Amino acid sequence: MSGEGTRRGARGLAVDLGVLAIGVFAWLSIAGERLNGQMPSPPWLFDLDMATGLLALPLLWLRRRWPTQAAVALIVASTYAETVAFPLVVMLFSVVVRRSLRTAAWVFAGAFAAGVVYMFLRPGEMSVPGSLGFSLALLAATAGWGMFVRYRRQLQARAAQAERDERERARQRARDELARELHDMLGHRLSLLSLHAGGMEYRPDAPAEELTRAAGVVREQSQLAMRDLREIIAILRAPIGELPQPTMADLRALVEEARPAMRIELHERVEGEVPERSGRTAYRIVQEALTNARKHAENAPVEITVDGQAEDGLNITVVSGSGRDTGPGSGHGLIGLEERAALAGGRLEYGSTADGGWRVHAWLPWTA
Repeated sequence: MSGEGTRRGARGLAVDLGVLAIGVFAWLSIAGERLNGQMPSPPWLFDLDMATGLLALPLLWLRRRWPTQAAVALIVASTYAETVAFPLVVMLFSVVVRRSLRTAAWVFAGAFAAGVVYMFLRPGEMSVPGSLGFSLALLAATAGWGMFVRYRRQLQARAAQAERDERERARQRARDELARELHDMLGHRLSLLSLHAGGMEYRPDAPAEELTRAAGVVREQSQLAMRDLREIIAILRAPIGELPQPTMADLRALVEEARPAMRIELHERVEGEVPERSGRTAYRIVQEALTNARKHAENAPVEITVDGQAEDGLNITVVSGSGRDTGPGSGHGLIGLEERAALAGGRLEYGSTADGGWRVHAWLPWTA
């Protein structure tokens, strides 16, 4: 049993004992008042009343599990026994809190009707209007208190459910974001594989050193692609964990990884430390732009310019020249980049250049 369950069980037991103690005190008070004052008529009714009150006390332990059945039994007993008044009030409260409002209304009406029957079976002990008024006020106050507790618990349950739903949505958003991150990285790996494998296929007469280097890149990127694929599957199968995310500091490593297969120039003029979210978005923009350049502009030069500071934000520009298109594009990568830039509070522009190349430009706020 968890610590929370233990605390709840201990608290429930303390409440049960407290309610039972109050019930015993109420029974003793009524018995003492009758012994020191007016005894009911006939005299044996006192003994029956006291015995019924004692038998009613154990029913208090059933108020959570069988409140309606216990309330019906107490309603019947309250037609002649005044010592069951406290257990009946407690049971009415439990029915209002734990059962449907229709059931609570029937129990309320039954308890009031039992009070009317009591007035006829035991006349002369108090005035009928005063007794019925007091009974109605007591039952109404008990039902009102029960309604307050009922709706407060419902509000708490709804708030707890809303919090759980929001946590689940947050986990799903994080899972989707990580899956997208890894999808982009996997696409980057596979484009490198395709490029080097294509070079080995079309240039079988290349120097042995170039073929060896290309084969090494193919092997390395294959292993990294398999790792990325396993991470994607793990994210989809299990709750997400803390996976390392790229930052602006990883941009140069990304370029160096792609440089053996591409002619890349990187110009970095950034003053200060780029915020984590903007740095990660910038990394993904450059990564996707390099992937597109390898697919649609093979052997074309690529120029990457990243500059910015806290006052102006971060600018990322990737320009690739014209080259051989090695595969169709779906356009989803650029759409994803637009969404990614918008989520970071920035904007993305792209289009062809005058010499037939392609240009991607993004601006990201420094505070993202």
